Order: sequence, then C-alpha cells, then structure tokens
Amino acid sequence: MERRTFIPGVTLGLLTLPRVGRAQQPRKTARIGALSLSSGPNPNMDIVAGLRELGWIEGQNLVVEYRWAAGREDRLPALAADLVRLKVDLIVTSSTPAARAAKQATATIPIVVTFVADPLGSGLVASLARPGGNITGLTTLAAGLVAKRLELLKGVVPGVNRIAALLEPGVYGEHTTMRSMREETEAAARALGLQMHFLEARRPDELTRAFTSMAEARDGAVLIFPSPMLFEARREIVALAARSRLPVVYPWREVPEAGGLMAYGTNFPAMYRRAATYVDRILKGARPGDLPIEQPTTFDLSINLKTAKTLGLVIPQSLLQRADQVIE
Repeated sequence: MERRTFIPGVTLGLLTLPRVGRAQQPRKTARIGALSLSSGPNPNMDIVAGLRELGWIEGQNLVVEYRWAAGREDRLPALAADLVRLKVDLIVTSSTPAARAAKQATATIPIVVTFVADPLGSGLVASLARPGGNITGLTTLAAGLVAKRLELLKGVVPGVNRIAALLEPGVYGEHTTMRSMREETEAAARALGLQMHFLEARRPDELTRAFTSMAEARDGAVLIFPSPMLFEARREIVALAARSRLPVVYPWREVPEAGGLMAYGTNFPAMYRRAATYVDRILKGARPGDLPIEQPTTFDLSINLKTAKTLGLVIPQSLLQRADQVIE
C-alpha cells in the first residue's frame, strides 16, 4: 500500500499556486473559528499545526476561537452563530453537521470544511471544481474505500460471507448521499461474494442493540461507516466488538490504537495540513468559492496484532508489510 501525498481530487489548479514560506510572514492578527461536533482536540486533526508551518502562530498573529459540540448536533447552530457574532475572519468546520450549521449561520464569512463525506451531495457546495459562495475545503469521500475495507475483512477472516455495516442515518444531510454509499457497499460486496447486513444507530445507547442484532444474524465481521457519532463512541464500539468476538474494520486509525482490529481510511494529519493551506490562502485574499474541493489520495492502514490474536485471526504477512501502523 503505497503512501501518497494529498493532491486535488477534481483539478490540478492548486498545484500551480505559489508556495508560501517563512519569508512571507502574515501581516495582521487573524481570528478564526473552529467548529466541531467532537468533545475536544484530536492531535490527528490539528489545523493549527499546519498553520504554524505557514507562519500563523497562535498567540502571536493568530487567535483561534474553539467551539466543541461534544457530540450534540443540536448545539451546533448556536455555536456557529456565536462565531459569527465574534466576526471571525474565517470558520473551519469538522464534520458535515458542523459545516451545515456554519453555512446556515453565514453566507459571507469564509468557511473551510474538513471531515465532510460528500459536500456536493449534502448541498454544501454547487460544484467540487468551483464551489462558489463562501465554502471550500476537503472531503473524505474517495472512490474505492468501502471496497478496500471489505477486501481487508475478507482477507483476514477465513470463510466470512456475511458482513454487518453499521451506520448513523441522516448524518450526511441528504438521503441520496447515504443511498449512494449503501449502493457502493452492496456493489463491492457482490464483487467479493459477500452479503451485507445494514444496521443503524442514531445515538450511542443504540449500539448495544446493533451488536445484538449482528450476533442474532450470525454476521461474521463488521464494517463501520464514517460518522461523527460513531467516531466519538469508538471505545464503546471496540468494547462491544470484543465482547461479541467480531472482527471490525474502521475508517479511523485512532481505533486500532484503542484496541480495534484494523482501520483503513484518510490520512487525517495530511488532510489537515492541506486544509491549513486553504486557510492561509483565504486569509491572504483568495476567494473560497474559487478554490476547488479536494478529495483524499493519502490513506492509512493500521492493524492491531494483539486484538487479532485475541480473535484467533492470523494477519497475512503480505498485509502486515503494506500496513502503515502495526500495533503489537
């Protein structure tokens, strides 16, 4: 699995933008808002580190107003409105619900979105190549991710033929987005000779019921769909998977670090470094609507060998050699 760099997914236009080095120091103090559905900072999703490399130093020429919703989607509109009242120069959002709340709160303050599955399908922008309006940024949507995760499960779970897919309904805003993701999953499963069993969880207290349904259906493994709620509840999911003795593939590398079996997904540190270049460009005068939405091409494979051993699984050596992170 070859490591690649983050490049624009829909256009090469940004590759021609001038590089910004330390010789071009920002002239004024910028105040940006950071709106997230999470409960607090995540070192793998740190845009401030990327801004520091571009000369924006928090406490010197950069002020960041953090607003955390702690998993409460209903709090996002008020938090977004608060950032608008502060007249921040720009808002960075993490997750589709946070991006929607920011869009509803302002049509003038630039918004840089991150951790958004489908900015086009969820109605955030009119086009990936030329978003228009006040929104641009990066999407986590990339072709082939679901197929790759299913392929990984089939490769490490001998004889598996039925896989559960756990998702949070409504998280992407538009029903068509979730439908297309389910259709992509079903097509990938058919190509691998697998049957899919879709289950929904809107809140953490519904996860136990979901895993009980998996056991009753005799599912052999589990695929987790990306969602803010499921990310926040990742430790609970790891515990339920261990109790049910179910192999699970996740979209976030943090989960194997917390005891999950394996993860394959977007390299978030790389994505947030790219997001920092968007913030830098906009603070220096670029119009967000002219900057294309980027799709990821950098992905991480993480494997927890201790969890594999507990489940009685043997990870093929060829897969271990391709992994970016192996936890022993």
